[in-house]
Amino acid sequence: MESLYHPVPQPDELTKRECEDAMGAYLMMFASIAAGLPLPIVNLLASVVYYFANKDKGRFVRFHALQSLWSQLPTSVINAGMIFWTIQIFFFENFEVNDYYWGYLIFFVVANILYFIFSIVGAVKARKGILYYFVFFGPLSFEQVYKIKPNEVEGYKPVNKSPFE
Repeated sequence: MESLYHPVPQPDELTKRECEDAMGAYLMMFASIAAGLPLPIVNLLASVVYYFANKDKGRFVRFHALQSLWSQLPTSVINAGMIFWTIQIFFFENFEVNDYYWGYLIFFVVANILYFIFSIVGAVKARKGILYYFVFFGPLSFEQVYKIKPNEVEGYKPVNKSPFE
């Protein structure tokens, strides 16, 4: 039976450049600091740009760039919510600090610490040529990058079908 996935590269089969490019995907979390703006959208945009700039450098690099991008999405939403809520409290009288705000603040801090730890570990593993799988985002990225698509099979011919088939 033919494999449904492309071969997974082993650390000794990867070039130093591939490992460094894969590692760079996780360093996009520092983009807003480098830009001098505490806006979560900067990190997300940096991850998107990094993915599209590096996705053709091999499946290993594409996997790590995609995993970093997918994991950046919920973090950006959480951070944007915290920034928006905090701005509302400082500039509008009808918003106040309450138990929900403190709960969200704790959630925000924990989520960012976990994201930071996972990203640093991912960067170190990628630099060593190791596939490191984040919870949920790792298998999702692996499936998107390594699964053999029908158009990648030799002899594949597209077939038009009715939408009712």
